[in-house]
Amino acid sequence: METEIKKYLGIDWGEKRIGLATADSETGLALPLKTVANVAEVLDVILDEEIDEIVIGSPKKMSGEEADNPAWLNFVDNLRGRVSKPLHFFDERLSSLAADSLDGNEHEKAQRDEVAATIILQDYLDCN
Repeated sequence: METEIKKYLGIDWGEKRIGLATADSETGLALPLKTVANVAEVLDVILDEEIDEIVIGSPKKMSGEEADNPAWLNFVDNLRGRVSKPLHFFDERLSSLAADSLDGNEHEKAQRDEVAATIILQDYLDCN
């Protein structure tokens, strides 16, 4: 029996830039994709990449409490209202710091967002 391969999109949301990463259920390996500026560009990627499920980094305080971020909530509501794909939320604490530490040098900001999205998506895949 052949198992259907799912494609995932990882999202590291930011008010200025949105980092994106992709993975599939066959390899279980997340890879940086690109950086976009708004939900319309995210929707284009979902269509172009034939995404099945979406993993969004969820902002939390270091204490573990949900961070109160109206702009992030607006992004999620906007995305939820425009796609029928399952949305999963995963703790994004320290993902940007982890992205910066991967090669010991500071990444260009856009590249940093893509790497942070990759970390969020890979952590999600590793836990599920």
